[in-house]
Amino acid sequence: MKNQADVFINRELSWIEFNKRVLLTGMEKEYKILDKVKFCSIFSNNLDEFFMVRVASLKAQVEAEITKKSIDGLTPKEQLKKINNEIKKLTILQENYVNNQLKNELKEKGIILKKYKDLSENQRNWCNNFFTTSIFPLLTPLVVDPAHPFPFISNLSLNLAALIKDKEDSKNQFVRVKIPTKKLPRFIRIPNEISQLSDESSHNFISVEDLIGNNINTLFNGMDCINYSFFRVTRDADLELKELEADDLLLAVEKSLQKRRLGGDVVRLEVESDMPENILKLLIESISIQKEYIYFCKSLIGLDDLNQLTKIDRDDLKENLLIGKTHPELKHLDLPANKNSNSIFKILRKKNILLHHPYDLFKTSVEEFINRAADDPLVMAIKITLYRVSQDSPIIAALMRAAENGKEVMTLVELKARFDEDNNIQWAKQLEQAGIHVVYGIIGFKTHTKIALIVRKEKGRLRNYFHIGTGNYNSNTSKFYTDLGLLSTDPDIASDLLELFNYLSGFSKQKSFQKLLVSPSSMREKFIFLIKREIKNAEEGKKAEIIAKMNSLVDPEIIKLLYLASDSGVKISLIIRGICCLYPQRKNLSENIKVISIIGHFLEHSRIFWFCNNGDNEVFIGSADWMRRNLDRRIEAVTPIEDYELKSKIYTLLQTYIKDNYFSWIMKDDGSYSKYELDSSHNRSQIDLIEK
Repeated sequence: MKNQADVFINRELSWIEFNKRVLLTGMEKEYKILDKVKFCSIFSNNLDEFFMVRVASLKAQVEAEITKKSIDGLTPKEQLKKINNEIKKLTILQENYVNNQLKNELKEKGIILKKYKDLSENQRNWCNNFFTTSIFPLLTPLVVDPAHPFPFISNLSLNLAALIKDKEDSKNQFVRVKIPTKKLPRFIRIPNEISQLSDESSHNFISVEDLIGNNINTLFNGMDCINYSFFRVTRDADLELKELEADDLLLAVEKSLQKRRLGGDVVRLEVESDMPENILKLLIESISIQKEYIYFCKSLIGLDDLNQLTKIDRDDLKENLLIGKTHPELKHLDLPANKNSNSIFKILRKKNILLHHPYDLFKTSVEEFINRAADDPLVMAIKITLYRVSQDSPIIAALMRAAENGKEVMTLVELKARFDEDNNIQWAKQLEQAGIHVVYGIIGFKTHTKIALIVRKEKGRLRNYFHIGTGNYNSNTSKFYTDLGLLSTDPDIASDLLELFNYLSGFSKQKSFQKLLVSPSSMREKFIFLIKREIKNAEEGKKAEIIAKMNSLVDPEIIKLLYLASDSGVKISLIIRGICCLYPQRKNLSENIKVISIIGHFLEHSRIFWFCNNGDNEVFIGSADWMRRNLDRRIEAVTPIEDYELKSKIYTLLQTYIKDNYFSWIMKDDGSYSKYELDSSHNRSQIDLIEK
């Protein structure tokens, strides 16, 4: 039997490889400078979440002396060692890039990150005045002595650590000052007139910590600051919910969030590379962290804050991503006041619509669908699942309006959507106050499916209209995530959705569905059947091929089946943005499997599954990746696309991805990735042109 490490890639190391692609993408010369800044920021933000969740989980396992091995045969301790080694290499790469290249490129475009020591007299005077009036009142120095224990350091907060000398007794004291980055911008813009810049497109910035550090003595009258340095801690931020013991899930999540805000164990300490030894020693002892989790930074700490620079009003320095149009079939919707209006319901009775966001506008399709339902007197009921919702959500407003209009409205709000829990709690409370029936799903399972159902009374009977998508009902992310959605009135799928909503609200124990693939009940079994059928077709000399696009491929059972399919001669193309635990192109294992990762201006979020079936193609879209959590521990729904025209569109889309030669990264047989080399004519990817 083969060694596990020769069959499966470690999921954590595969994720790190994905984040490396994000960083390297931003370092490419062809990208505009503020897009490079954006990718650099995303890399750091991704890393923060990785430490808060994945590293925290492994660290907790080590501390609990758990030695259960990963699918590639590594213990938690072994995984942590490899993770730290790889991430330290990447953070050094990022810092060198920021210090030596990114800052210079920004400067060339008139965006200058200035150091306090390099300010002119005018600039320094303005900055000092800004510190006195706008920063100083927000700062609270906390001394550490026998009467004052070391203060709690909140998760991801930027802090100043200083050694202060009392002039009277010559005694040194340790002081911590939290930098109020939630109340202040990380980068403070110095007005152009102060800098004597006539060009309005030029921007001079100073970091808030640099300004505070250089005004440190104003905080300590009668004392001298010997030295100071900055640091940041990352804490375990994964919610630990005991749902079965919770009488009120909403209250339980709220309490868990309070614990997260305080933060769990420290999983990373970031310090300036030149932090004085005495300050570092005191920090290590007070925070109680092992040296391998200390990251010495030669650049700014918390580079995710670079995202602030992308808000600069310089359209010439970033790609215009707001490119969507109204779907051709929905262009001629008339106002509801017109009795003979070409309503969205009338259109859907004639044909199914496949939406591709952001190219098809979310606002004039999905939002319009819910809005029309809210105001249509014939609509009796609206049911929808909400996983991640934008803060100012038109869909929430439409649901509340529908309830006011006397319609039955049921929403499932997933309170456990990681890092959106607080937002979802607030929405859940508002929806309940509006008279909407709010449910929180099945105990022990996250509800991740993206489904909406409209029940309409037509000619004395009820007809169901629905939307099934690959992405969230979120107006903001719909502009930057690629997702697919099906608008239809297919009676069999609508019947499945009714059963699924009843299951979610606790009134059904439905396990089998006519057309929908639903996890945890039928999805795994169906995907296994579909892969095995391709294997059988290949063995019988029939046409056999699988194309699958998803965020992550981790599930060992599916991976083993794909290896078996490859060995049987099934051609397999996998388009996987993030984690991939499968080795492609390996002799006697996966010679017929190719894996690409698309990293571009949009976040590739759609999940598509295409099975050749000897020419009688079966195609599915939905919310699930091929991961254990999606197949076994979440409520997910994947819908078949049966309309020939729509199947053809999806196949064309998949081929566009497969043939891409600009945004694609090719996965090699050792699990590493290389970028497609552009030819001398610099062919741009067809993905740029999708449905424009």
